[in-house]
Amino acid sequence: MKKIAIYPGSFDPITNGHIDLIQRAVKLFDTVIIGISQNSKKTAFLSIDDRIAVARKALKGIERAKILCFDTLLVDFANAQNAQVILRGLRAVSDFEYEFQLSGMNKHLNPDIETLFMTPAEQYANISSSLVREILMLGGNISAFVPASVEALLKQRL
Repeated sequence: MKKIAIYPGSFDPITNGHIDLIQRAVKLFDTVIIGISQNSKKTAFLSIDDRIAVARKALKGIERAKILCFDTLLVDFANAQNAQVILRGLRAVSDFEYEFQLSGMNKHLNPDIETLFMTPAEQYANISSSLVREILMLGGNISAFVPASVEALLKQRL
């Protein structure tokens, strides 16, 4: 049986930290699905089409990484993709409490799906999509945090 993992998130935008985690995850799984969520309760900076497009550019050449979007419960999406694992990145201890809560709820909704927590490489530990957007909006340099194609699109959308 193929080992399939889902790495869910808004990816608004995808960052070098996300890419680092994906590069490491494809070494562990046959397929890593980057599940870009379409959360109607959140106002996204980038449209779903833009998020998919920049993720495709940023992940080009990473075999076994697949990009899909979803607007259902994560466990339902994972089931539909035959995934056994949900990947979550933990940047800091403060992330753990929320992620632990989500993991428990997902386990309750589907006991067959495991959650795997991965930590970022040290140089990416402080990067988040929201911080990247804030730095961009205040005129700062985001080139160390996102691929050039993402930076170009963000500046265009600003």
